Amino acid sequence: MWIMKNGLIHDGIHRDAFQGDILVREGKISAIGENLEIPEGARVIDAEGLRVYPGFVEAHGHIGLDGYGIGYEGMDYNELNDILSPQMRGIDGVKPFDPAFRMAAAAGVTSVCVGPGSANVLGGTFTTLKTVGKRAEDMVIRDGVAMKCAFGENPKRVYRDKKDSSRMTTAALLREILFKAGEYMEKKEAAGEDLSKRPAFDMKLEALIPVLKKEIPLKAHAHATEDIFTALRIAREFDLKITLEHVTEGHLIVEELAKENVPMAVGPTLTGASKFELRNKSWTTPGLLAAAGCQVSIITDSPVIPQEYLPLCAGLAVQAGMDPFAALQAITINPAKHAGIADRVGSLETGKDADLVITDGCPFEVSTRVKHVFIDGIRVEE
Repeated sequence: MWIMKNGLIHDGIHRDAFQGDILVREGKISAIGENLEIPEGARVIDAEGLRVYPGFVEAHGHIGLDGYGIGYEGMDYNELNDILSPQMRGIDGVKPFDPAFRMAAAAGVTSVCVGPGSANVLGGTFTTLKTVGKRAEDMVIRDGVAMKCAFGENPKRVYRDKKDSSRMTTAALLREILFKAGEYMEKKEAAGEDLSKRPAFDMKLEALIPVLKKEIPLKAHAHATEDIFTALRIAREFDLKITLEHVTEGHLIVEELAKENVPMAVGPTLTGASKFELRNKSWTTPGLLAAAGCQVSIITDSPVIPQEYLPLCAGLAVQAGMDPFAALQAITINPAKHAGIADRVGSLETGKDADLVITDGCPFEVSTRVKHVFIDGIRVEE
């Protein structure tokens, strides 16, 4: 049991910070308020002069599947032999002892949404994890939160000589398997308990049933405007939930995206324009989208940007004009909503997981030091 006394609390929900105490009991936030009584046996952190934030949350990355010093021989974030691999589960590729997890936790990134990369039109499911643990299943917040799909240059590049050489092909491949999955689901439901009438088991089509039932969204990798609109068009055609990932050219179509009411994860922006579809990359993108009323998360796409620089990316967005409170929400509550775990993390509220970051200044500034990090009420030791 811990109690943080007299910190300046930025809860991720309310714009204005307030001075107060936070009581942590059995891994949860037990109470937030002024002049809380110190329970017997509680360990005390004097947070006067310090700031207290929710643990930072990454909405889209590959930490643990492609992390620190892994290289090609340790890469587990793409299945390169099959352009359609929805049956893959990101949790099965996670390496909990990847040093990138330790670095992330020390910097205050306490929850991450990780899964397959973007070589495949369908890559498999993402999982959400805390950034400490020895076994992947013990780190899980919620598994199978989204189905990764990809548009644009990556599938074309990886499968150019095998299966896919145009954006039209990418869209057609996705539509085809969604049609097949729908037919498979209908036959399975019509058969009921009569095993003799059920279609032959198909692991790929089975994996897409939660998508068709709108239990999880398509997590659509899309940088360019045309890919963003294709992703949205296919989601409408099949009546699917969708989140947009990267949204690099989102600042060019702000008015259109503001109509869509879909979560958007913007980034990675702290990189060069390494391919054609990144030529319009801009730090103004998250701020412009947020100002238009969109739900925006800022992402590192780790390890494209090291996971520990997530708060710095928010700071660079602020430097480019983003409202500071919107930037804080873009690395706390918004990515938690994006990944479907906002009931547990992303804000400082009673009953939520005790994931906290205590700093000596604004986390967006490079001079700020992280003083304490708690994950599930346990202090992270560097």
